[in-house]
Amino acid sequence: MTGWINGIGWVSTMGCGRGRTAGLVPIWNDRLAIPARKDLFAHTDLRFGRLDGFSRTGLAGITMCLRDAGREEWQDKRAIATMAVTTSGCLQTDLDYQATVIEGDGKLASPNLFAYTLPNCFLGEAALRFGLTGNSLILQQNGGADLDVLSRALEELTWSGSIGVIAGFCEVPVAGLACPPTGYGSLFVLIEGIPDPQSGCYGKLTLTGNKLFFNDTPLASFTHLMDACFTVTDRRV
Repeated sequence: MTGWINGIGWVSTMGCGRGRTAGLVPIWNDRLAIPARKDLFAHTDLRFGRLDGFSRTGLAGITMCLRDAGREEWQDKRAIATMAVTTSGCLQTDLDYQATVIEGDGKLASPNLFAYTLPNCFLGEAALRFGLTGNSLILQQNGGADLDVLSRALEELTWSGSIGVIAGFCEVPVAGLACPPTGYGSLFVLIEGIPDPQSGCYGKLTLTGNKLFFNDTPLASFTHLMDACFTVTDRRV
C-alpha cells in the first residue's frame, strides 16, 4: 500500500507550524500552550473559542496541515478521511466537566464542556469547517504505537474510496498523568494517492506487511517521519 505525503501541520512546544514555511524541525516535549484563535485565524471565530483544549490542539494541527497542502479553502465537499491516535484523549475535559457536575449536584453541569467529552469531537469540527466527508477514527494507544494510525490511513486510502486521509496524533496535559512518549501537541499529515504536482510532495509512504517505510527507509516513530520530511529539499511555498 502506498500514499504520498502532500501536507504537514502541527502544534508543538514552539507553537503552530507547517512544513513549507517552517525553518526549524518542531519539538514535542512536556510543555504546551493550547492554541488561541489568533494563532490560526485572522478574524473572530466564536466556534473556535468554545472548543476545549484537546479539540483546539487537534483542530489546529489539521488546519495547518490543510493550509500547508493548499487544501484549506474549498467550495465542494471532499472525500477526505480523518484519524488520530491519542493516549489520554479528552480526559482532562471529562474531569473538568465532572467537577461542574459535582459542584452543584448536577444543577451546574457545563453544557459547553459536555459537548467535548468525546475524543473525536475535533474530527467532526474539522469535517464541518473544511468540507470533509470521509470516515473519521480515533485510536487509543498505550504508549509507543503512534505509527499504527499511519498504517490505518494507508488502508483507508486503499480500500475506502477516499481521495485523501489526514492522519496524526493529538495529546494535551492531564492532571496526574505523565507526559506520553510523543510529547504534548499534535501532528498531522495529508496522505493522498498521487504526489501533488503544484505544491510539491514530501515523499512516499509505504506499508509492506506490517512495516512502514518513508521514501524506502523504515520508520521508527511518527516524529521520525517528521525529521525525515524536513530533509526533503523541495518544500515549495
